[in-house]
Amino acid sequence: MDASLVPADTSADVRARGAGLARQVAVLPVGSFEQHGPYLPLATDTLVACAVAREIAAAYPVHLLPPVTIGCSHEHADWPGTVSISSVTLHAVVGDIASSLRRSGVEALVVVNGHGGNYVLGNVVQESSARGERMALFPAAEDWAQALERAGVATSPLTDMHAGEIETSILLHAHPESVRPGYETADFVADDRRHLLSLGMSAYTDSGVIGRPSLGSAEKGKELLASLADSFGAYFSLLTADPTPEKRPGRS
Repeated sequence: MDASLVPADTSADVRARGAGLARQVAVLPVGSFEQHGPYLPLATDTLVACAVAREIAAAYPVHLLPPVTIGCSHEHADWPGTVSISSVTLHAVVGDIASSLRRSGVEALVVVNGHGGNYVLGNVVQESSARGERMALFPAAEDWAQALERAGVATSPLTDMHAGEIETSILLHAHPESVRPGYETADFVADDRRHLLSLGMSAYTDSGVIGRPSLGSAEKGKELLASLADSFGAYFSLLTADPTPEKRPGRS
């Protein structure tokens, strides 16, 4: 069994891990199945989300879940192999998972998103939190910014949009066998993408790459994951604490 994608826990493992906690936290990787140019696999976003989630599970007593492997990748539909589900379906799937977890005694859920096009995940967390349920979306833009600085990533988040330095680095570290030759010369930049949602990715790139994969390295990937695991500590504390209204974030 590949523990990088499907955890090998038993029910006894989950019960024992949560025994000393006031509240259990589950971690759900959500990725996609979409083109990532000719050298990265269709499952790249899922592999990235799983790598982040696995790093979290190694550092915190969380209940690691198997990934949701297909997301909202409609902008990539012009490339063979890309598969999407609707935002309504993804919203329902994550909501159902959270509800099921609560019935089995796991009260909090962190959604680790590996695909920027899964916009609806923000709404899932927003709505769940408004109902008083404990849920978070990870990583936030600030978490990524810290990770990029720590890892020495040279490409800006605007330029490194898809199959670039970040994703290539994480896969070179976590799944080097999945990176095919050719990424070293596949750089392509298209910073002005204002009509992306209307026209799709094919209006901006022929290869499917937007970014600088040539700058990727396994060491950068290792540091990116380590930084994200450090950032997760604040989320774990937030979801397992019982703050009074006066002490909630943003209140003075």
